[in-house]
Parts: sequence; structure tokens; C-alpha cells
Amino acid sequence: MPTVAVKLYSVFFKLLLKHRLQTRIQLPGEGGDPFGVTSRPEEESAVPANASFTDGVATKDIHIDPFTSLSIRIFLPESALQSPFNPLSKRLNHSRRSSYGGATSSPASTATEQTRRNSYGDDPNCSNGTGARVSGSNGRLKETRKGQDSGTGYKGYLPGIPISQSLRRLPIILQFHGGGFVSGSKDSNSNDFFCRRIAKLCDVIVIAVGYRLAPENRYPAAFEDGMKALNWLGKQANLAECSKSMGNSRSGASAGDLRKSDVHKHIVDTFGASMVEPWLAGHGDPSRCVLLGVSCGANIADFVARKAVEAGNLLEPIKIVAQVLMYPFFIGSVPTHSEIKLANSYFYDKAMCILAWKLFLPEDKFNLDHPAANPLIPGREPPLKFMPPTLTVVAEHDWMRDRAIAYSEELRKVNIDAPVLEYKDAVHEFATLDMLLKSPQAQACAEDVAIWIKKYISLRGHEFSY
Repeated sequence: MPTVAVKLYSVFFKLLLKHRLQTRIQLPGEGGDPFGVTSRPEEESAVPANASFTDGVATKDIHIDPFTSLSIRIFLPESALQSPFNPLSKRLNHSRRSSYGGATSSPASTATEQTRRNSYGDDPNCSNGTGARVSGSNGRLKETRKGQDSGTGYKGYLPGIPISQSLRRLPIILQFHGGGFVSGSKDSNSNDFFCRRIAKLCDVIVIAVGYRLAPENRYPAAFEDGMKALNWLGKQANLAECSKSMGNSRSGASAGDLRKSDVHKHIVDTFGASMVEPWLAGHGDPSRCVLLGVSCGANIADFVARKAVEAGNLLEPIKIVAQVLMYPFFIGSVPTHSEIKLANSYFYDKAMCILAWKLFLPEDKFNLDHPAANPLIPGREPPLKFMPPTLTVVAEHDWMRDRAIAYSEELRKVNIDAPVLEYKDAVHEFATLDMLLKSPQAQACAEDVAIWIKKYISLRGHEFSY
């Protein structure tokens, strides 16, 4: 059973959530403004983006749709700065991943790790003036930090321009936060902590999507935003390739000509701003993309996976290799055993979740068997046999667990790799809720998810081989 502290916190959490949901239901109808909102600052504090690797992960926020409030936060792990050609990289990664005992760092690898992190110290390969890290005999990568010397005021990480072919490419996880479609945000304390944890454990770039919330923007706004984020990622991959081709076409020009054309090394928009996101262009590998959804975000992830299957080659070079559904926000008109037995479970009981669905679905289309709510209704397209491998995480004391397990069983019937991770004595959002984030169970869940994901983002088919 959950601890006494969790039970007490759950009582206060439910009272506050019920008050917020009922308040929103009583408010006048939304004004039809498609711009919408992606966060509620009055309900939860946000973590500001930090483009330097202060804790091993750099972050930046980007508004990607001029017509709506849709935005993203990119989480870039410091491991992206390691050279893919450095013979010591594998030894470093091996020692860092040996979290279950048996392997320790050798003195040589420890010294190399210390040198790599000493980017502002006495390393002769490191510039003390700008904080730039340049390639040296030990195979480290060039890191450019634009600061006061460049006149831009930007002090965060920026790959060298033009983008080098020697930069380490990392898989990409597109993450959708929870909150019952009516709350939560990409940059909340809990979501920021969770995404940083996943970025480090999986050694990937995490893109947290700040989709529009209800009731200001009801269905299908959040689902459309999920697909827009995936399309934006595909556009970035194509723009990066075009920019790279433009740079190669100038490779035969003189040094003076290259200096004169520095401003044209990137494709620019009508205002002269670069349209290429440098972190993704330098370090992202769109051919290894994973969808990860938390609670209602799992519903969005599953929708995006279905649309990606339907789009097929139109999304090139994006390839969805797997998806992770963490305690998905599924429901239906015919209750399952857990929906009856655990209807009044911790944090999110069934009555409050139905209120959230009423706020999210259009009033004239409210139906618990809506395609956004129930994955088991017949006739959904595309056929399940075309879906990507799907990991489902469920909690013992979550009333939504049975329907998530049933969906996983349907995927396995058509030979899709669809395991279920069930955690005993756990509650809904046990691995992502602010109070529970630092619990051993939340850490174990993140590690389990990372091990499974690595099977599909590995270049050689093994979770420790990339």
C-alpha cells in the first residue's frame, strides 16, 4: 500500500484538483481563440530554460507555430559533446552505465572524464576566454559558446557553424506531459525533472511538447499539436540537410569568400533569422525517434503514432521506432474491473477524470467511447499490426490500468512487441508527480523504460551498443 504521506497528499491533491475542474466548468465558454494557452502559471511554477550544461543537460524553449501557442523545450544531454570517433568514449559510457555493479572506471578513463568536464580550466585544448571547447588529440568535440565577445549576448551551447559531420548524433524522444488535458506544461518543475532524467538515462535528445490546453482549446487541438510537433521535427531534419548541402557547395570557395558568405550558411526566413535549429541539426538523429506520453500525453502519443503510420514515407527522414505509454488516460463506456474496484483511487479518481474529459471533448461530441478516449473501439485506423513497438507502464492502484493492459494485449495479438511494466503499490503518475519524482520507485521505472527504449534506438540492436 502507498505510504501515509502519499495518502495524505492524495487527499489534498484531489480536493484542489476537484475545485479547479469545477471552476473551469462553470466559467463562460471559450472565446474561440485558436492561439490558446500551454501552461497555467497560477497553478504550478515553471523552470526557466538554461542553454548551458549546468547539471549535465542544456535546455531551450522554442515557439514553433506562429498561429498558436504551441511550443517545445529541447533537452540536450552533455554526452552529445563526446566525439563519436573518440576511442575512449565507449569506455566512458560503459563505466557510467554500469549502475548495477561489477564495473568500475579505470584510472585512464577517470582522468579522461575529468579532463572532458574541465572545460573552463587548465586544459590546453580549451579556450578560457569564451568557454569554447575545441577538438584536440583526445578526440573531444568543438563546443562554441556565444558570449559577449560575439556581440549576441548568448552564452549557451551552440555547435560550430557550419555544422560538423563529426558531431555525435543522438536519438530523439518526443515527450507529451500529463495533466488531464487541462493542466500541466512542458516546463513545469515535475516535467522538467522527468525529461532531464530520461535524457541522461537514455542518452537522447528529449523534446517536450507544450500543447494547447482545454477548455480554451478542446479536442482535437492537443492531438493536432502533437502532430505539428512531429512535422516540425521532420522539417528541421530536411532544412538541416539542405543547409549542409549549401555548405558543401561552398567547400571549393576561397577563405575570403567563405567569410563574406557567413550570414548565408543557414537557410533564413523573411526576417533573416535562421530556420535551422542548431542543436537538432548538429546532434539529432531523426531516424531514431521515440514517442513518450505521460497520462493524457500517452493518448496524444498513440494518436501521433497512428498518424505517422498513415503518413508513411511522407514523414521522411523521421522514423518512429517505438512508443512508451505511461499510465495512459484511457476510459470507456463499459467499465473494466479496475474501473469498478479502484474508481476512488489515489490522486486521480474516476469522477474527476470524467470531468476532465468533459472539459476536453466538444460538448456535442462527449462520449467515453470517443476515439481519443477508448483505444479498443472497433474500426480504428490504421490496423494495429502496423503500430510501432509499444511499452505500457501501469500502476497497481490506478483505475485506468486494465484498459491499458487490454490495449497492450491487442497489440501482442498481432505480433507487436508490447510488454507491460506493472509497479506494485504504485499510483497514477507515480514516476512523474512532483511529490513522488525522487522516490526509488520513480527512479526504477525511469531506468526500466530506458533499458527498453535502448533496444530500439541502438544502431546495432542492443541496448548498450550505441
